[in-house]
Amino acid sequence: MSDPREGTTVTHRRYVPYSHAHYAGDLVDGAYVLGLFGDAATELCVRTDGDEGLFASYSDVQFRAPVKAGDVLETTAVLVRAGTRSRVMEFEARVVCRGRPDKGESAAEALAEPIVAVTATGTVVVAAPGG
Repeated sequence: MSDPREGTTVTHRRYVPYSHAHYAGDLVDGAYVLGLFGDAATELCVRTDGDEGLFASYSDVQFRAPVKAGDVLETTAVLVRAGTRSRVMEFEARVVCRGRPDKGESAAEALAEPIVAVTATGTVVVAAPGG
Protein backbone atom coordinates (compact mmCIF):
# COMPACT_ATOMS: atom_id res chain seq x y z
CA MET A 1 0.00 0.00 0.00
CA SER A 2 1.43 3.39 -0.93
CA ASP A 3 1.68 6.29 1.48
CA PRO A 4 -0.94 9.02 0.77
CA ARG A 5 1.82 11.66 0.97
CA GLU A 6 3.50 10.19 -2.11
CA GLY A 7 2.93 12.41 -5.11
CA THR A 8 2.93 15.59 -3.02
CA THR A 9 4.61 18.31 -5.08
CA VAL A 10 6.21 21.64 -4.24
CA THR A 11 7.23 24.23 -6.85
CA HIS A 12 9.42 27.30 -6.32
CA ARG A 13 10.43 30.02 -8.77
CA ARG A 14 13.57 32.06 -8.38
CA TYR A 15 15.31 34.74 -10.41
CA VAL A 16 19.03 33.98 -10.78
CA PRO A 17 20.91 37.23 -10.04
CA TYR A 18 24.03 38.20 -11.94
CA SER A 19 25.95 38.07 -8.66
CA HIS A 20 25.72 34.26 -8.93
CA ALA A 21 27.42 34.08 -12.33
CA HIS A 22 30.53 32.03 -11.81
CA TYR A 23 31.85 31.24 -15.27
CA ALA A 24 32.24 32.91 -18.67
CA GLY A 25 29.00 33.58 -20.49
CA ASP A 26 27.27 34.36 -17.19
CA LEU A 27 26.99 30.64 -16.38
CA VAL A 28 25.96 29.63 -12.87
CA ASP A 29 27.52 26.63 -11.13
CA GLY A 30 25.49 23.48 -10.57
CA ALA A 31 25.67 23.84 -6.79
CA TYR A 32 23.30 26.82 -7.07
CA VAL A 33 20.53 24.57 -8.39
CA LEU A 34 21.24 21.89 -5.79
CA GLY A 35 20.66 24.58 -3.15
CA LEU A 36 17.28 25.31 -4.72
CA PHE A 37 16.45 21.60 -4.60
CA GLY A 38 17.27 21.66 -0.89
CA ASP A 39 14.86 24.57 -0.37
CA ALA A 40 12.06 22.71 -2.18
CA ALA A 41 12.81 19.53 -0.21
CA THR A 42 12.57 21.47 3.05
CA GLU A 43 9.13 22.83 2.17
CA LEU A 44 7.98 19.39 1.04
CA CYS A 45 9.05 17.85 4.37
CA VAL A 46 7.35 20.64 6.32
CA ARG A 47 4.12 20.04 4.41
CA THR A 48 4.17 16.23 4.69
CA ASP A 49 5.83 15.70 8.07
CA GLY A 50 5.88 18.96 10.02
CA ASP A 51 9.69 18.74 10.02
CA GLU A 52 12.33 20.48 7.92
CA GLY A 53 14.19 17.24 7.28
CA LEU A 54 17.89 16.78 6.61
CA PHE A 55 19.25 15.98 3.15
CA ALA A 56 21.07 12.62 3.29
CA SER A 57 22.13 11.99 -0.31
CA TYR A 58 21.60 12.35 -4.01
CA SER A 59 21.45 9.08 -5.92
CA ASP A 60 21.43 10.84 -9.29
CA VAL A 61 22.08 14.35 -10.60
CA GLN A 62 21.96 15.22 -14.30
CA PHE A 63 23.06 18.63 -15.57
CA ARG A 64 21.16 18.81 -18.87
CA ALA A 65 21.37 22.46 -19.95
CA PRO A 66 23.17 25.59 -18.73
CA VAL A 67 21.72 27.89 -16.10
CA LYS A 68 22.63 31.53 -16.63
CA ALA A 69 22.41 34.72 -14.63
CA GLY A 70 19.17 36.43 -15.61
CA ASP A 71 17.22 33.15 -15.80
CA VAL A 72 14.04 32.47 -13.88
CA LEU A 73 14.15 28.89 -12.64
CA GLU A 74 11.13 26.82 -11.73
CA THR A 75 12.17 24.07 -9.33
CA THR A 76 9.89 21.16 -8.49
CA ALA A 77 10.22 18.48 -5.82
CA VAL A 78 7.94 15.44 -5.83
CA LEU A 79 7.75 12.90 -3.00
CA VAL A 80 8.03 9.51 -4.70
CA ARG A 81 8.59 7.21 -1.71
CA ALA A 82 8.00 7.64 2.01
CA GLY A 83 9.74 5.26 4.38
CA THR A 84 9.60 5.32 8.16
CA ARG A 85 11.91 8.35 8.30
CA SER A 86 13.34 8.60 4.78
CA ARG A 87 11.72 10.54 1.96
CA VAL A 88 12.84 9.89 -1.63
CA MET A 89 12.20 12.86 -3.90
CA GLU A 90 12.58 13.62 -7.58
CA PHE A 91 13.65 17.12 -8.57
CA GLU A 92 13.56 19.10 -11.78
CA ALA A 93 14.78 22.63 -12.49
CA ARG A 94 13.45 24.31 -15.61
CA VAL A 95 14.45 27.65 -17.13
CA VAL A 96 11.13 29.46 -17.73
CA CYS A 97 12.51 32.94 -18.51
CA ARG A 98 15.90 34.01 -19.83
CA GLY A 99 17.75 37.30 -20.07
CA ARG A 100 18.36 38.54 -23.61
CA PRO A 101 21.32 40.94 -23.39
CA ASP A 102 21.62 40.69 -27.20
CA LYS A 103 18.35 42.68 -27.41
CA GLY A 104 19.14 45.25 -24.73
CA GLU A 105 20.77 45.70 -21.36
CA SER A 106 17.68 44.64 -19.39
CA ALA A 107 15.84 42.63 -22.08
CA ALA A 108 14.42 39.23 -21.18
CA GLU A 109 11.75 36.83 -22.38
CA ALA A 110 9.43 34.18 -21.07
CA LEU A 111 10.25 30.96 -22.90
CA ALA A 112 7.48 29.29 -24.90
CA GLU A 113 8.89 25.92 -23.86
CA PRO A 114 10.80 25.62 -20.57
CA ILE A 115 14.33 24.23 -20.77
CA VAL A 116 14.98 21.31 -18.40
CA ALA A 117 18.31 22.29 -16.88
CA VAL A 118 18.85 19.84 -13.99
CA THR A 119 17.15 16.66 -12.77
CA ALA A 120 17.95 14.71 -9.61
CA THR A 121 16.79 12.08 -7.18
CA GLY A 122 17.59 12.53 -3.51
CA THR A 123 16.81 11.24 -0.05
CA VAL A 124 15.87 13.35 2.94
CA VAL A 125 15.54 12.10 6.51
CA VAL A 126 12.91 13.52 8.86
CA ALA A 127 12.69 13.35 12.64
CA ALA A 128 11.00 10.35 14.18
CA PRO A 129 7.32 10.93 14.89
CA GLY A 130 6.95 12.62 18.25
CA GLY A 131 10.71 13.27 18.26
